Amino acid sequence: MRVFVTGASGWIGSALVPELIGAGHQVLGLARSDSSATAIAAAGAEALRGGLDDLETLRAGAADCDGVVHLAFIHDFTQFEASVQADARAVEALGAALEGSGKPLVIASGTPAVPGSVATERDESAPGSPAAGRDANARAALGMAERGVRSSIVRLPRSVHGEGDHHGFVARLIGIGRDKGVSGYVGDGSSRWPAVHVLDAARLFRLAAEQAPVGSVLHAVADEGVPIREIADVIGRHLNLPTASVPAEDLSFLGRILAVDQPASSTLTRELLGWRPTQPGLIEDLDKGHYFG
Repeated sequence: MRVFVTGASGWIGSALVPELIGAGHQVLGLARSDSSATAIAAAGAEALRGGLDDLETLRAGAADCDGVVHLAFIHDFTQFEASVQADARAVEALGAALEGSGKPLVIASGTPAVPGSVATERDESAPGSPAAGRDANARAALGMAERGVRSSIVRLPRSVHGEGDHHGFVARLIGIGRDKGVSGYVGDGSSRWPAVHVLDAARLFRLAAEQAPVGSVLHAVADEGVPIREIADVIGRHLNLPTASVPAEDLSFLGRILAVDQPASSTLTRELLGWRPTQPGLIEDLDKGHYFG
């Protein structure tokens, strides 16, 4: 199968490209810069120059392949709604190119926060929640099943961790800790974050492209919920900093997210596709020390 991957040189994409190639697939990766194109080629894939706003390029890339995995997203949290709208246009362009083909369209989204319970693949994000915008776009992609597209969603947890992660939420927490001189958490630190290693997430995206039934909602969750206080303790220990409860605003945009308890399960995903995480969990990965070098 020839797979068009947006975000192919990004954090998850850089793990997915070799995962796909190792399974015998060919990859066409969207590249918004020369450096991205070089990284994609070095991984053994073909690069297609363009960005999320280049809708004709997106349509051409999708039409030239046997399926699409859409990972790219403009992570500008100061203009998040604009990022969500750009993503919506990209999803529509990709889906239109695959219309009537029965080819897979796999969309990345986020696990929902469900007050008082562990989110499952059957749950949806509450309006106004951090994951709601991307979830709405992913749901629109599922609606493309009526247009002859084998669409599915892979929802990612708050932490997709691993060696080389420099921009994820945990890496940002570490940076804030260094700047503030304290490893902070919000409230009593009991709020929980789901997590997955980037290599386990990449494998699930591959499985989704290969075999997910149309309309599937999948959760790339290994750790169902790691207490924020536990994450802060590990960060404090490695940075030799005190750990303390701090005002949410001291943690930038992360403060509002950290304050919400949002565990998630992947039971249905594991039953459907036989996916089993094999990489270290979040706390074990943090204790390896590579986040603090």
